[in-house]
Amino acid sequence: MDKFAPNSVIASVTSYEDLEYAIMSEIEYVFSLSTNILTLYDTIKRVHSKNKKIYIHTDFTEGIGKDKYALMFMKKLGVDGIVSTRSNIIKMARELGLSTVQRFFIVDSHSVNTTIESIKASKPDMVEIMPGIIPKVITAIKKEIDKPLIAGGLITSRKEIDEAFKAGADGVSMSNKNFWNKFN
Repeated sequence: MDKFAPNSVIASVTSYEDLEYAIMSEIEYVFSLSTNILTLYDTIKRVHSKNKKIYIHTDFTEGIGKDKYALMFMKKLGVDGIVSTRSNIIKMARELGLSTVQRFFIVDSHSVNTTIESIKASKPDMVEIMPGIIPKVITAIKKEIDKPLIAGGLITSRKEIDEAFKAGADGVSMSNKNFWNKFN
């Protein structure tokens, strides 16, 4: 399992242009949120060519099923890990030896409790909480889990990044490339 360096900014890329920028930036980790069966190998190869780690968001990968064989295929291509909201995908990926990030969307107090229970059941290597601008929730969840926690979503300023780290986040994933060279 990978473990991010403290206070890591993770490039969350949604386009080819953003991928190119991330590859040339100082960040060490890339979350690819927009790939497909035709671009997957090239994406992995390009990120690895700069000694960076690539995590593929399986829920958004087009042309590949959301099953064990898709995960086996990604592993064979050399992906470092996967991101998913689905507990069954997280469990399968862990069984295959892939590093996992499970993403959760927090919308109310009930979702905080169900998130904690889901983490305990699926046992992801890392957890991403969205939106990342909720320090109170980051602190509450971090107290209950023994996993690296990533804050992601709706973070747009240095102040929000700092607040997430102060609340206990181990990393911040963001698509705003203006921050990819300022922290690592």
